[in-house]
Amino acid sequence: MTKAGYEALKKELADSLAQRPVISAAIAEAREKGDLSENAEYDAARDAQGLLEVKIARLKDKLSNARVLDESQLTTDSVQLLSKVKVENMANKMVMQFTIVGETEADFSKGKLAVTTPIGKALVGHAVGEVVEAQVPQGVMKFKILEISL
Repeated sequence: MTKAGYEALKKELADSLAQRPVISAAIAEAREKGDLSENAEYDAARDAQGLLEVKIARLKDKLSNARVLDESQLTTDSVQLLSKVKVENMANKMVMQFTIVGETEADFSKGKLAVTTPIGKALVGHAVGEVVEAQVPQGVMKFKILEISL
């Protein structure tokens, strides 16, 4: 992943950890209201705590397994993680540009395509001028790689 993506995950983890005391206070407040068996506030706070702990565990796992790529080591010989790729859809001649990123950084609306998507998988390892095929739910799509940059 990119350094920016790694930093964003660290921030999200810090924000989530900061929510622990807030949820603990909500549980304590709900507990003070009496009978826990019929206390919807208590149940909701406990559910929120459970969801937060799952989120924290997932973020810690992602961070512990993350590998930050050194962009100075990348080349434009072929498509790889962090490449900016300009492609032409061979069916409709539409030109699109994507940045190939890790799954956690993907945001199609911003042109960030996960390397794990069918199109991302198809593009990786190929060079400018090559035509690649991607198996998508609508069928097979063909793309010609027009440009690779960083």
